[in-house]
Amino acid sequence: MIGPYVGWVEQSIRTQPPGPRRRPPAGTAAEAAVPGPAGPPDSRLRPSRPRTAAGVRPVPPKARLRLPLHFGARERPRSGRPARLTAIGTGVVALAGTVLLAAVDRALFDGLGVLFGIGYLVVCFQLAVRVRFADLAAAPISGPIAFAVALLLFGPVAAPGVTGQVVALASGLALRATWLFSGTGLAGVIVAARFVAQRRLRRGRVNG
Repeated sequence: MIGPYVGWVEQSIRTQPPGPRRRPPAGTAAEAAVPGPAGPPDSRLRPSRPRTAAGVRPVPPKARLRLPLHFGARERPRSGRPARLTAIGTGVVALAGTVLLAAVDRALFDGLGVLFGIGYLVVCFQLAVRVRFADLAAAPISGPIAFAVALLLFGPVAAPGVTGQVVALASGLALRATWLFSGTGLAGVIVAARFVAQRRLRRGRVNG
């Protein structure tokens, strides 16, 4: 009884039409249809760069290194205010300017005369104007020191030795006392005016 039944089941399975096949997911079919090298998704989408004979990929024009048009830091916008000098800077500028003027006057006129005096006035004026507020006292002090150094270097010496230099310095200061006091007084007046103006400005800010 069992044998004919088994044979009938096998015959029905063979004669039964095949059913509908299951379709794979859309993502799997799309990936299988598009051939590409194995790797991350980004490498498939980006076109491969051509290689040269040496095996090195050429660098695109946009990725090449561009040299800057100017070297160093960029220039800061100028605010229009003059540069301020510190106490050391004031002494250096006073010494350099006064000695240079003395050397030029000595080379042109064989002595320290009107050119040296007028130049000393200009140096004292610039020092008093450009020194910063915290170092106002450096302007009227550094001027006479630079004046004395210029006399020691380029002034006439009557006798050799230390005594002769001291006598020549004293006589040079006495003969050019007008220029010395004029330049030093000009620097003192400008410094005092700046000090008073700054104090009034600070008081106005506090009271306002």
